[in-house]
Amino acid sequence: MKRPCNGSWLKIFLGGLLAGGVILAGLAYGMRVTDSRPFCAGCHVMQEAAVTHKMSTHAALACNECHSPHNLLVKLPFKAKEGLRDVIANMQGKDAPALPSVATRDIIKENCIACHSATNANVASMDVKPYCTDCHRNVAHMRSKPISVRTVAHE
Repeated sequence: MKRPCNGSWLKIFLGGLLAGGVILAGLAYGMRVTDSRPFCAGCHVMQEAAVTHKMSTHAALACNECHSPHNLLVKLPFKAKEGLRDVIANMQGKDAPALPSVATRDIIKENCIACHSATNANVASMDVKPYCTDCHRNVAHMRSKPISVRTVAHE
């Protein structure tokens, strides 16, 4: 017995393909938005970090280009866990973000090394201190500058 070929299976397949594409595009957009400085600055505990980042040499980068893994399968759970830490700090009324966890500091170091591999080739020893930011404190958030210089009332 032959099945009637009226094209309904093709419509269902193409509709599913279209719906999947729309969902994937929406998730990609959501990921990009939640990686950005304006999103991160939405919490009061991140406002100073966002302002100092905006004035830094890395201002064109999204926060999570440095602060989270680039591998998507590792990034999603990491981002959820670290984002929850920030949300809890914000809800507790803290004035500054919690210091980065060891996992975050390790990821920041990996991302520094990955992005600056050409520069790192000229460095005699990368093992002088545990983290890049131990020596390069001003790079992202100008931590070694006095508060009076780096704190701004408005962006």
